[in-house]
Amino acid sequence: MSDESRKFPKSDRILKRDEFRRVYEQGRKLHSRYFTAFVLPSPNERPRLGLTTTRKIGNAVERNRARRLLREAFRKNKWLVPVGVDIVINVKRPLVEAAYGDLEGEFVAFLARAGQQ
Repeated sequence: MSDESRKFPKSDRILKRDEFRRVYEQGRKLHSRYFTAFVLPSPNERPRLGLTTTRKIGNAVERNRARRLLREAFRKNKWLVPVGVDIVINVKRPLVEAAYGDLEGEFVAFLARAGQQ
């Protein structure tokens, strides 16, 4: 595994409000037990991930843990993500109590569904 694949650089992230809005408005919506995802083909050669967590999820510690778990699942399974796709994930409350293994399995199943459509 190369050093580059172990990282989560800014080029792999969706950071700007306009980019989030574009994915929300034009992307395909997919539901999961732990999150709702919006997927949109992109001209970028790398897949990118954007995360949103609201205060309904829990306190700052819980929201940050949810984001860390999702970033790790994306980073470890980046090779399964279709090339040139933007993904925005809205976290659901059950993710706060989820074990990483359960989340990763759900994320991989989501990627398989996203790649088929």
